[in-house]
Amino acid sequence: MTTPRPLSRAALDPWKPYAFFVEPEMSAAGSVDPVATVFLTNRECPWHCVMCDLWQNTLADTVPAGAIPAQIDYALARMPEARAIKLYNAGSFFDARAIPVSDYTAIATRAGRFDRVIVESHPALIGGRCFEFRDLLPGSLEVAMGLETAHPGALARLNKGMTLDQFAESARRLRENGIDLRAFLLVQPPFVAEEEAADWVARSLTFAFDCGASVASLIPTRVTTGTMTALAEKGEFRPPRMKALEEAVEYGLALKRGRVFADLWDLRLASVCPLCQPARVERLRQMNLSQTILEPVRCDLCSI
Repeated sequence: MTTPRPLSRAALDPWKPYAFFVEPEMSAAGSVDPVATVFLTNRECPWHCVMCDLWQNTLADTVPAGAIPAQIDYALARMPEARAIKLYNAGSFFDARAIPVSDYTAIATRAGRFDRVIVESHPALIGGRCFEFRDLLPGSLEVAMGLETAHPGALARLNKGMTLDQFAESARRLRENGIDLRAFLLVQPPFVAEEEAADWVARSLTFAFDCGASVASLIPTRVTTGTMTALAEKGEFRPPRMKALEEAVEYGLALKRGRVFADLWDLRLASVCPLCQPARVERLRQMNLSQTILEPVRCDLCSI
């Protein structure tokens, strides 16, 4: 890591998820369906990526057997019905120290009511446990992997422990085993010059779709940790502007190679315009749902 991160881990209950909600998402079939998202409380990811702030909602130790199914029960009892479910755990679902393998059957039983189950994983863990879990599900499995960027130099410095070739190989294994791929991509990651960021997010989208991704989720890189603050102070990172996110989504949608979503959760952008920001966020939300490029927002104040 570039600098030590601050110790500010949240106090969490291993028997409860730390967040959950249902939101609409465009499906591969073209319908807008309710999707449940459960943020599972579990052990911290062993890969300490430079830009990651998700560790703040993790535990130092592995949860007890039965805790993850209990967390899912807790969330499902408090959410409306949905067609698909995302079981996100701020790391890798197939990390046995995060999600106990002994709980796979109980998790699959609960997830079996959904048409599609979406989990996240580091490419290094696409293997036997992934295929074992898939075989337990009556519906389809989708795995979200963080590509982050196709810029090889920046990717190496993100401390992700992965190369582009390794991502492509893991994507191939998913494809050959009938598992869909969702790729997470950073808009304006650290170690990429601001004037080159648009080109590299375009290359990253192309790379993800070349690897067989059916979904690309574009995440504006945030400054939420001491590490990212230090990089910003050194000039190695600058938070993306709204225009950068808009242009990335527009480029991805224009490719027509898969669904492209702007991640609007905890949106933190540089030089936010108070006049047009709400309209721009709403435009991106509607583009997520329609998968079409809508008329741009015009603003006399910021002149974007």
